[in-house]
Order: sequence, then C-alpha cells, then structure tokens
Amino acid sequence: MATRTDAPTRREQILREAARLFAERGFHGVGVDEIGAAVGISGPGLYRHFAGKDAMLAELLVGISGRLLTGAKRRVSDAGGVGPDGVLDSLIEGHIDFALDDRPLITLHDRELDRLRDSDRKLVRQLQRQYVEIWVGVVREVYPGAGEAVVRSAVHSVFGLLNSTPHLGRGGGLPSRAATGELLHRMARGAFAVVG
Repeated sequence: MATRTDAPTRREQILREAARLFAERGFHGVGVDEIGAAVGISGPGLYRHFAGKDAMLAELLVGISGRLLTGAKRRVSDAGGVGPDGVLDSLIEGHIDFALDDRPLITLHDRELDRLRDSDRKLVRQLQRQYVEIWVGVVREVYPGAGEAVVRSAVHSVFGLLNSTPHLGRGGGLPSRAATGELLHRMARGAFAVVG
C-alpha cells in the first residue's frame, strides 16, 4: 500500500497480505484462513474488518484507483511554477512509486478486475478514466502540436510500460529501486517525446 511513516492499521495489514496472496495464487486460490494467518489472526477474525474476500478485493482495486487519482490531482495543484514539463515529471514519478511499491495490485487488477461486482468495477473504470484525463491534459500542454488521439494512445502506452513492474526481476537481479525508477522515468519521457 502507500508509503507511510506510522505503523499500518490491522485493516491495512490485512489488505496488504490479501493483495500479495491474491497476486501470487489468484483470488480463488486463497482462503480467509490463509489471509488471517499472514497477519496473525484467525480467518473468521477477518470478518470483524471485512464482509469477506469480495469486499477485500473491491477495497483493494477501488482504493488504488482512488489513490492514484487523488495523487495526480494533488501533483497538478501543487505544481506551482514548475510548468507543464515539471507537472508531467511529477505525474510520472507518482505512477512509478505506485508501480514499484504496489506491484501485487497491478497483478490483481490484471487478473481479478472482472470478479468485482458491476458497481465496483464501474467505479474503478470511472476513477481510471479521470486519472487518464489528467495525464492527457498535461501531455497536451507539453506537446501542444500532438493530436488528442495520439496523446491518449501515448498515455495508455506509458501506463503499460510503467505497469510492467511485476515482471521485473524474473530470471535475474533487479537494479536498485532508485535506478529502476530513474530508468522507468527516462523511458516514459522518451515515449512521450515521440508524440511531439
């Protein structure tokens, strides 16, 4: 989940472990007893925090979509004086933090989004569309000559690039987090430069 300085709550611990286990073995491959054991409580004890696994999945996927959107809005509003290029760099940095720190949620979204109730899935999609629109607006400011369709395609392509982090490190060691973040940032900026 998001980086914090204070200790995570029990609910946050449960969500973190549920995300990890669901990503590793799939939603149906994990029982509440396993999630409970991962945080040191009984499986039935989870029901004091969540109505069930479906509720955990919904909170994970709706939650991360909401946090990404809120973070992007904050980065745009806090950009004072850095100009569109600085705002784009800030958006990229925020998404890289998510992609490196919350890898299980990327896997979970790819594999399990269709398991959400229709209303939760629609909410995730609505939040994601708003997130995309923020990026499209900023990229169009950086590259005013680029057409909207090209910019929109570039934004989705950069998300695909940044969201590939669950596949990093397979078959070999990873560079440091800082080096990986810098590489992803350069690659994202390079991808956007093509639209200009």
